Amino acid sequence: MAKTKQEAARKIFVLDTSVILYDHNAIHSFQEHDLAIPISVLEELDNFKKGDDTLNYEAREFIRVLDDISGNHNLNEWVSLNGKDKGQFKVLMNGNKDDGTAQKFGQSKMDNRILDAALSLKREKPDQKVVLVTKDINLRLKAKSLELPAEDYETGKIKNLEHLYEGCSTIEQVDDTELDDLHTHGFCDVGSVTDQQQVANHYYVLKSNNASALAYYNAQEERIERVDKPAAYGIQPRNAKQSFALHAILNPDVQLVTMLGVAGTGKTLLALAGAIEQRRNFHQIYLARPVISLAGAKLDPYMQPLHDNLKMIQNQFSEKDKNYKRINDMLEKEKLLITPLAYIRGRSLSKICFIVDEAQNLTPHEVKTIITRAGEDTKFIFTGDINQIDTPYLDKQSNGLSYLIDRMQDNALYAHIALDKGERSALANLANEVL
Repeated sequence: MAKTKQEAARKIFVLDTSVILYDHNAIHSFQEHDLAIPISVLEELDNFKKGDDTLNYEAREFIRVLDDISGNHNLNEWVSLNGKDKGQFKVLMNGNKDDGTAQKFGQSKMDNRILDAALSLKREKPDQKVVLVTKDINLRLKAKSLELPAEDYETGKIKNLEHLYEGCSTIEQVDDTELDDLHTHGFCDVGSVTDQQQVANHYYVLKSNNASALAYYNAQEERIERVDKPAAYGIQPRNAKQSFALHAILNPDVQLVTMLGVAGTGKTLLALAGAIEQRRNFHQIYLARPVISLAGAKLDPYMQPLHDNLKMIQNQFSEKDKNYKRINDMLEKEKLLITPLAYIRGRSLSKICFIVDEAQNLTPHEVKTIITRAGEDTKFIFTGDINQIDTPYLDKQSNGLSYLIDRMQDNALYAHIALDKGERSALANLANEVL
């Protein structure tokens, strides 16, 4: 029987372990196409089941997803995926040792067994295009050397990194009378400042020939409002973008804040100082980091920078000052909790200020999972540097922080600032620029 055009165009995507550990729901992201997973991938996932790491969670969840799909069917045969216009699914047995991969790469590595299985499927299904999907660049290169088409997993990746939202901009040649209104009344009309399409909570440096002002677009009031240089628990912003970031953190109408910046730009310090300044608005403040692979190392050194930021805030006051003692009291009563992110999974997130540091090491799915658990009066602050990613198979385009910034812009509940000026020391700034 002749195949329909749709059947002829249907591809078979073979997923490797890296895709599953990135997104346990990946199996539902390929529309009408067929999917296959080598049994070697299931063996590898078995090694990731136990633990509190993000990878462990993804492995466990995928195994549950696969169990739901299988039902009473044998998975070594094609099984229809649930849902309209979905394809079929199958677990592939390891390929034939005579297929050629063993001679080229050997059979000791799991990656080579995955290649064998995909190549065997390609020979078994000559009328369908078989594509290996992996986030492992080296595995893609090996596949292509064997004339096996290979692709990255695109779900969750942002397309135009160069145009990633920065959260603020400068407008030159503003009329002096508008800046006078801004200083006198605290606001001015949008049209008198710019004819650009407005983005909710976008920040501006407004400059005339004689003066300048900091401002932002209030989407609820539909006007430009002045941004004063705020302070938070003894911490003063040192530049315009730090002022914008702290303004967003202290704005009760903004429930989600993201900050990008290299080390030394003040991301974590501002987030923590702003949270402590608003301590009366929350039952608890969480300062957390995602757990990454530390090769058996202890967690304490990895969490120490968070304690260092807290100590810097505390040292704005003398040891006898009530503000100094208050921080110790908050720690003792767990009103302020510094912890690996995995340790607070499942906790209630109502009336919480939740700071996630190093958020570039999260997947888009994990970021979504965190935010969708938000209860009433909860505020999230995500900070990170997308140039410093430690999680395997994440990059600038596919990490959760980039994904969050790309998807959330122009929402009245959200604000973002890209910090670009280091404030540690002249030497630290020089190193960031030239090394």
